[in-house]
Amino acid sequence: MAQYSRDAESAAIMALAPVIPVLTVHSVEDGLGQARALAAGGLLAIEVTLRTPSALAAIAAIAKAVPHAVVGAGTITTPGQIGEAVAAGARFLVSPGATRALAEAAAAAPVPFLPGCATASEAMALREFGFRALKLFPAEAVGGAKLLASLAAPLADLRFCPTGGIDLAKARDYLALPNVACVGGSWMLPKEALAKGDYATVERLAREAARLKRGGG
Repeated sequence: MAQYSRDAESAAIMALAPVIPVLTVHSVEDGLGQARALAAGGLLAIEVTLRTPSALAAIAAIAKAVPHAVVGAGTITTPGQIGEAVAAGARFLVSPGATRALAEAAAAAPVPFLPGCATASEAMALREFGFRALKLFPAEAVGGAKLLASLAAPLADLRFCPTGGIDLAKARDYLALPNVACVGGSWMLPKEALAKGDYATVERLAREAARLKRGGG
């Protein structure tokens, strides 16, 4: 069984900002607009979900045009997507969950990988592959901050990036926990603003998110 060996790199990605924004892009131009605004606001780790036809091209464009940001690919659900995303320029990868086949491929990935889990058993299974940094998804639906607080003692060596249903207020509760390194979310990307190309609002909300404190401080 392959053992994951990029924990330090994963931790560095999670340390870039208290929030990893989760983007769904509908065109390359839209992806660039979102990424530039987010990076200007201080959110430097940017996850582009592979949910739209433009996602891979947007990742490539962001990697080239916004070099001070660290662009990653989310919604990795098959081993084959790992190579596609890395070839496009993704510098980290995120999955909503992890089958055994995906976990094995993720452990051997050439860039940091945050695999998703929803239960203590799933987190423990991923730990057997060597992962110490995990995504909790869908965070609010599976127990949220209360679940993570209950996992802090028995799984003390794991750190989480909870994602799913989190807004600015909820982010504070998560970030106060000792086992939460950052949170994932898209509240700083309101659909109304994106529909109008209002990236100034995105930058303002990103700046607000970037000021969130870890550890309850």
